[in-house]
Amino acid sequence: MALNRLGGLWLCSTKSTLLHNNPPFKFAKAARSFRKVRSNVKRQQELKINSDSLETPFSNLHVESGDLSVGKLWKPFLFTIGFSGATFVGCAIWEYEHLRAHASKMLKKPIRFFRKQEEFGVDRSNQLTKELNKWWNSLTPGQKVFAPICALNLLVFAAMRIPRLQPFMLNYFTSNPGSPHQCLPMILSTFSHYSGFHLLANMYVLHSFSTGAVQSLGKEQFLGLYLSAGVISSFTSYLYKILRKQPGLSLGASGSIMAILAYVCVQYPETKLGIILLPFFTFSAGTAIKFIVGLDTAGVLMGWKFFDHAAHLGGAATGVGWALWGNQNIWPQREPVLKYWHQLRGSIK
Repeated sequence: MALNRLGGLWLCSTKSTLLHNNPPFKFAKAARSFRKVRSNVKRQQELKINSDSLETPFSNLHVESGDLSVGKLWKPFLFTIGFSGATFVGCAIWEYEHLRAHASKMLKKPIRFFRKQEEFGVDRSNQLTKELNKWWNSLTPGQKVFAPICALNLLVFAAMRIPRLQPFMLNYFTSNPGSPHQCLPMILSTFSHYSGFHLLANMYVLHSFSTGAVQSLGKEQFLGLYLSAGVISSFTSYLYKILRKQPGLSLGASGSIMAILAYVCVQYPETKLGIILLPFFTFSAGTAIKFIVGLDTAGVLMGWKFFDHAAHLGGAATGVGWALWGNQNIWPQREPVLKYWHQLRGSIK
């Protein structure tokens, strides 16, 4: 759930300004420095810390409104296109390197067999490493993709609750079209969460749908869709807020998760889904995605602000578009990139 409920914050730098002792220092510059110091003091008073780890650590925050003209969308728009393209290229190369490593391993298999015979009876492995490898190999491909994404979200969640890191985290891990920092937060904000319940709900949904999506897409294409949907949903949120002239902060992985959910629901519309607290109530995946999109559409039209409904719609549109068109027309076009990369890497040795 990409939340849009943070009351606000100052996205300015926290570096305090020191006055020099040089005699020629002008009074006007000193006055500006004093105002910056006073602003930082006021801001520190407003950034109150909530020690409850299951709730948001922030209260009494103020949104940086800035310039909300349509012209500010150019940089986020170009970043969205560039990041999405680079993500899919990177994931295609990752797929190539995975296949290359497997081929190299198979070529060296006889050598490793004889080496093993020579070292028979000698155990050079650490027991902990063995157990970790055993656990990792027992996971499904979907779980292997989910685990690092979940771990990264947990690290960001913990970092958001460290007072010294909060100014940086608020600058770069929450997205706001009125902020001077627009591009990087479009992707980084998809790894931060407002509360423990927000994080738990998003990770539960991602875990539920990641296995089916990875089986259909493969881990490389899955990651490309997940990351690209994150920036596309952030851009959709920017567009909505600028058109309505309503600045606000957004954070959460639900834009990316909505893309995965929408993809699975479009590919397998007859799959039966349920609600964790109501196991007796089931419905088809096709019905679920229609209801969710309808709810978010109503949220956009009615101006609801608890969730970032525009970001949800952006993510859902990405997932539906990839299921209906991108998977058949974009991903297969990676062959020229892989051919060029293979020429750079050379033959397998």
